[in-house]
Amino acid sequence: MLVKNWMSPKVVTIDIEDSMQQAIYTLKNNKIKLLPIMSEKTLKGIVSDRDLKKASPSDATTLDMHEMLYLISRIKIKDLMIKNPITVYPEHTIEEAAQLLLEHRISGLPVLDSKDRLVGIITKSDIFRALIAITGLGKKGIQIGIRISDVPGPIKDIRELIRNHGARTASILTNFENAPQGYLHVYFRIYEIDREMLPDLLKQLENIGKLLYIVDHRQNKRTLYE
Repeated sequence: MLVKNWMSPKVVTIDIEDSMQQAIYTLKNNKIKLLPIMSEKTLKGIVSDRDLKKASPSDATTLDMHEMLYLISRIKIKDLMIKNPITVYPEHTIEEAAQLLLEHRISGLPVLDSKDRLVGIITKSDIFRALIAITGLGKKGIQIGIRISDVPGPIKDIRELIRNHGARTASILTNFENAPQGYLHVYFRIYEIDREMLPDLLKQLENIGKLLYIVDHRQNKRTLYE
């Protein structure tokens, strides 16, 4: 899944010569937390609501409201912005974007095209939306975690079992994290299954691998096997 499919293409920006007051107003008025700073259509920096809160006068200040407003109206956003922000391109994957957000402890990334023009922004919320879509959580249903041998065949066999029990597969995710050598963990999200068929499905799955957990999102039931 690519950044271009999940980013917000309509980006709210401000000019590098704008004031801190204008930045605060723009963030609040648009209900956003990240603001790219532009100069002649070129990205120069970025500022977040957290940056602005840090730079704002303390609640313990002796300044009155008018003095504070005057102060923040005089501060230029170019003096507060993060210069040379971390960016991604539309062809980057969601995973790459998520890794950058995690590594740099930031909440969003400007998206640039091949000519370094700002074409979008992707935030943690967009990553969460992608995660929900990838896992098929929106369809509710049941997620089954199972450990299987890392050989050809088991995943196909499990899908066939699911289909034979009248259910459909919304998503399949796999990884080797915390799996013993020669095994992998597979997570199936299934839906449209008659709950009375579930015990038989689980019994047959145990002939293929070791069940890790079952979460029934529709009925909010959870069973852990280890």
